[in-house]
Amino acid sequence: MAPTDSDFATLRRLAEDRWTCRQFRPEPVERATIERLLGLAQRTPSWCNTQPWQVVVTEGEGTERFRKELLTYIQSHGTAPDFEFPAEYAGVYKERRRTCGFQLYDSLGIVKGDHEKTMRQMVRNFEFFDAPHVAIVTSEADLGVYGAIDCGLWLENFLLGAQALGLGAAPQAALASYAPFLHEYFGLPEHRKVVFGVSFGHPDLDHSVNSFRTARAPLDDQVTWHTA
Repeated sequence: MAPTDSDFATLRRLAEDRWTCRQFRPEPVERATIERLLGLAQRTPSWCNTQPWQVVVTEGEGTERFRKELLTYIQSHGTAPDFEFPAEYAGVYKERRRTCGFQLYDSLGIVKGDHEKTMRQMVRNFEFFDAPHVAIVTSEADLGVYGAIDCGLWLENFLLGAQALGLGAAPQAALASYAPFLHEYFGLPEHRKVVFGVSFGHPDLDHSVNSFRTARAPLDDQVTWHTA
């Protein structure tokens, strides 16, 4: 089928409307719907068609037990991601990160300096924002950074697919920060490296934390044209 302007418009709308859900309703997503979503993400392109992503998906009691045991683990263990986290956020990257953080805290009525409530919101990452499902995505160690990049492409398709299905999703590097626990809990071999997690389910659209949207920089800030 030849591409059309309406195809582009649909993709543009999904990309513009997509947002990170930070509060979910408790009811699970039907397995058939999750499989549709995963099937779409499986169409992701990858280097030499290696398809490096492997995905663990929780549901039902599997999610509840995972949530409980992860919360217990983080209380007595430090972070240890398989992939190095950013060394720092400086300049415009720091500004964008701070703006997003202020939007989040403002939506919840958390004032600057309220360390107790700020910490409580941080812990919400490890409660999966009450989502009924979590996906843990890993890549093959030998594929290095390019395997992780391919997993990032998988994530974009997953997020847009969730948006198209009326679902909410929260991509979470925070879950990858406790990689040793994930390896042991899910029986992941050492040659599989945890890239990120995604909490997903039906969004609670009445919750204030889901009311804000982040902005994107103009193209002139991001693109350099060479014409000669």
